[in-house]
Amino acid sequence: MSILVTGAAGFIGFHVARQLLEQGQMVWGVDNCNEYYDPVLKSKRLEILQAYPSFRFIKADIADQSKMDELFRKMKPELVIHLAAQAGVRYSLENPHAYTTSNITGFLHILEGCRRSRVKHLLYASSSSVYGGNTKLPFAEYDPVDEPVSLYAATKKANELMAYTYSHLYGLPATGLRFFTVYGPWGRPDMALYTFTKAILSGEPVRIFNYGNMTRDFTYVDDIVEGMLRLMNRIPQREGGKAPHAVFNIGNHQPIDLLTFLSILEEKLGKKAVRDYLPIQPGDVPATYASVEALYEATGFRPKTPVDVGISRFVDWYVSYYGVAHA
Repeated sequence: MSILVTGAAGFIGFHVARQLLEQGQMVWGVDNCNEYYDPVLKSKRLEILQAYPSFRFIKADIADQSKMDELFRKMKPELVIHLAAQAGVRYSLENPHAYTTSNITGFLHILEGCRRSRVKHLLYASSSSVYGGNTKLPFAEYDPVDEPVSLYAATKKANELMAYTYSHLYGLPATGLRFFTVYGPWGRPDMALYTFTKAILSGEPVRIFNYGNMTRDFTYVDDIVEGMLRLMNRIPQREGGKAPHAVFNIGNHQPIDLLTFLSILEEKLGKKAVRDYLPIQPGDVPATYASVEALYEATGFRPKTPVDVGISRFVDWYVSYYGVAHA
């Protein structure tokens, strides 16, 4: 099967593409390799993917309409896994235009490409951030998502609405994936585990927002990939006039408070953190917690990697990648 993976040089995109290649699939990877974070890390991921003979990489920006039109005509993908986006809740406060350009305009180009190419299934990244100001836990797919607290969250909610519209109008089968705080080897340097590890090993303060009164449903990247690949073959159908569109949480369903998470990391590194307690930042929410009953009913799978195991795997990768010593 010919599969297009956007954001292939990114954290989740890299892991998804590699797993598909291991299964013998033909994968087209697209990424603009921007400098939101270290482009060397993206290049290293691509080096691994390009070792597979069935991988093809195209450097392109999804916000470039003519380029996307050309790529869809050339590739004629049967399946599209759309993971390219401007990521980061806090960065959206500083550079809002990057989010509308990539997450709205860019996503529209993907939808148009899928429509014209009659793609069999579009899977696209949404986010747990769409739950915004919700206080009911755990977050379930049927809960209202009308109170985004960051522009990033608003663009992800918009993606769900746009995809639903294309499913309704054109019969495009589409599945939205609400990821919950993904972590693991080859992760993003702006995410908590990465920044905590770097700070602890260098002896710099670890910034702890909301004075540590935060819980997160940290989800190991291999579980994210497993959930996605199972949903890949569960193509939504038009039933009783309902659009062929679905949305699923993919989360660990075992939230952990931030200070416990940090303590586990300290133990794995054999070094205590210098803690800098700060107020909650605009755009942050105190807690995330995924209901995964819908995912289990659809696929028979629940994410299951314990946080201490996932952190240990990340630390092993980090010290190997950067060649740093730890206790």
